[in-house]
Amino acid sequence: MKVIRLALLVFVFLQSNLATAQQPDTILTFEEYTDRVSEHHPLALQAQLRSSFGEATLLQSRAGFEPKAGADVNQKYFSGDKYYSLIDAGLKVPTWFGVELKGGYELNEGKYLNPEHYVPDAGLWYAGISVPLGQGLFIDERRAALRKAQIYAQSTQAEQKAMLNDLLYEAGKTYWAWFESFNKLLVYKEAYTTAQLRFEAIQRSAQLGDRPYIDTLEASIQVQNRQVSLWDAELEYQNVTAQLGVFLWQDGNIPLELEDNTTPPSSLTISSTTVQPELVSQMDSLIDSHPQFLMYNYKVQELQVERRWKQEQLKPTVDLNYNAIAEPINGDVMENYSINNYKWGLSFSMPILLRKERAGLQLAKLKITETELQRSTKKAELQNKAINTINSWNTTANQVNQYRKTTQNYNELLQGENRLFNIGESSLFMINSREMAYINAQIKLVELTAKNQKAELATQHALGVLSP
Repeated sequence: MKVIRLALLVFVFLQSNLATAQQPDTILTFEEYTDRVSEHHPLALQAQLRSSFGEATLLQSRAGFEPKAGADVNQKYFSGDKYYSLIDAGLKVPTWFGVELKGGYELNEGKYLNPEHYVPDAGLWYAGISVPLGQGLFIDERRAALRKAQIYAQSTQAEQKAMLNDLLYEAGKTYWAWFESFNKLLVYKEAYTTAQLRFEAIQRSAQLGDRPYIDTLEASIQVQNRQVSLWDAELEYQNVTAQLGVFLWQDGNIPLELEDNTTPPSSLTISSTTVQPELVSQMDSLIDSHPQFLMYNYKVQELQVERRWKQEQLKPTVDLNYNAIAEPINGDVMENYSINNYKWGLSFSMPILLRKERAGLQLAKLKITETELQRSTKKAELQNKAINTINSWNTTANQVNQYRKTTQNYNELLQGENRLFNIGESSLFMINSREMAYINAQIKLVELTAKNQKAELATQHALGVLSP
């Protein structure tokens, strides 16, 4: 009867202890954790800067199409004479089509003015265009730079998502390792407490003559073994908790530490998850929109722009300039305007062998081929990784569901053995054996539950859907 009362005491104590352990003051859920990481982690804030880099680069490239106002003033004085004064002020407006619009005012005077610079006393207004007829007609350096900047701005958004996708994956793995170590610790705490109480009960029974003293030795060995296992579990939990703290920040510059009463949820509250059918049906489209794959697409687009520009450089440089000119009369330019008053020019140049240009085009084509091969390899890697993680996700879900039943069966075996032990039909050895099997089953179930959650996380990472 004393043994039965002690067994009941152990049971009541364990139930109270487990209720306290499984109801911590603060539970940090996975969703709360990932929200904090994505909002406050330095890498998350750094990822947000990528789009700002793209916008700044795009703004910089647009400067090539800004209207430019300018003026040239050249004067010469010698021995009291004004040899010449040349003033030319105007405005140039480059356009996306390669044509440059320009207009201005020219006023030249002086005792020794070069005849080609003669203008009316009121000066001369001019307006015209500059047209590239050869190289630069379809694309030039400014347009190539702007187009590449536009592509880069898009690629920075993909880069931002890729950075967040990787960050949340690493943070998520650490969280589920923390979850696993915590729930293992709960199992080992329960096991140690059970062994300690059993040792005390057997020790008192031996003192009363109800049990042989050899049983106290066996019970004390179990206490010692479980104490060592508990220390290992505590060390693992402390180490993983420290690793988790690496991902917890405030505003990207203040590292945070978990409070002692902050824990992950109990494994009893976490259900196994299975692959959503839509993820499988949309796998190809998700791979095509994966940020890492998109970055290769944007890289190929940039190189294609570069190839177009290199190919354009094989053409000769032929620039046509035309300016209509008019003398202002009483401030009115159009009053004296005539289509016969103009100036024009044509410039032509072309390397004979085009070695630099041909080599540049060849290199651009090789880079495109190389990047396309890398893109194909990356897509195959992402597809293979997604398939593997989906298979792992399905398998671990089945394992969790199956092993939950197995753990329950081990518990029923242990309870039955306890009942036999209480009526004197079993031995301490059998109790310890059943109990160790149940403890190992609990540990295995915790590991499978964490593995299932990690498999879901890995699938989302492989499909690139972790980042918003």
